[in-house]
Amino acid sequence: MRGRMRPQPGAHQMNLSTTQSAATETNPGDQSARSRPDARDEHEHHKLAKRLRHQVGRTIADFGMIEDGDKVMVCLSGGKDSYTMLDVLLQLQAKAPARFELVAVNLDQKQPGFPEHVLPDYLSSLGVAYRIIEQDTYSVVKRVIPEGKTMCSLCSRLRRGALYAHAEREGFTKIALGHHRDDLVATFFLNLFHHAKLATMPPKLRSDDGKHVVIRPLARVSEDDITAYATWKQFPIIPCTLCGSQENLQRKQIRNMLNAWERESPGRTEQIARSLGDVRAEQLADPSLFDFVALAKRSDAPLPDAHAWLAGATTAADDD
Repeated sequence: MRGRMRPQPGAHQMNLSTTQSAATETNPGDQSARSRPDARDEHEHHKLAKRLRHQVGRTIADFGMIEDGDKVMVCLSGGKDSYTMLDVLLQLQAKAPARFELVAVNLDQKQPGFPEHVLPDYLSSLGVAYRIIEQDTYSVVKRVIPEGKTMCSLCSRLRRGALYAHAEREGFTKIALGHHRDDLVATFFLNLFHHAKLATMPPKLRSDDGKHVVIRPLARVSEDDITAYATWKQFPIIPCTLCGSQENLQRKQIRNMLNAWERESPGRTEQIARSLGDVRAEQLADPSLFDFVALAKRSDAPLPDAHAWLAGATTAADDD
């Protein structure tokens, strides 16, 4: 199903209203001076929207995220990231070279105070197909996790399970998540510092059971741009603190580190993000990715393995 966009006032409409207002003023010059900042703001907003469409469209193409005939489940939490993802996908869908269906899906986890009307009202106003799944994962998490401990990990696993099950029942071919560039960079450092591996959230992946393909269309979009875009579009944001859980301390530390780097060296986060797409296996140290043994090997004879080298070293030590 094709979604309908909310009409946004075009630049020509704003210019017309400014001209009409200026005609009624005794001092047109003063009115023109007052109107210029609004015109500049509107111009910057449209530049931002164009940049997001370009980044998301390029990401979809580079990673083969969406094909003709796809049924895409757009996971909508009510936060700025997922709202932005849905909005940009709707814009691209209108002129896309492939025909695909978008369905917004939200999981109502029965958190106390969750405003159940916000998402249905917003999505109905757009004419977007949507589904609200109701599953009380909140009570499960509260029962299992001790008071004061971070609930995010278990909550995320339960949420993922519910969404995957719905995707399978409804025949969705792709599951779109709203993780952005900064999420990918932060996850890279979490893996580096705490798990001793070079890995992050990939822009596209197949689930462990092989049943689902997950895509992250915002993988190249900065959080700052998403924040600015969500503010401009005035999305009805639902706070993510309803559960009362504390943010993961490790992720918070990583974000503080990245923010400090960005203040000292603007553009560093973007450089790190670009490096995730320029991996040189021969310049790292993983023999499973690059055949170092065969590199410059002078004969076809098998080389001694680690056991042979260690055995030799032990013998020499014993002789001493």
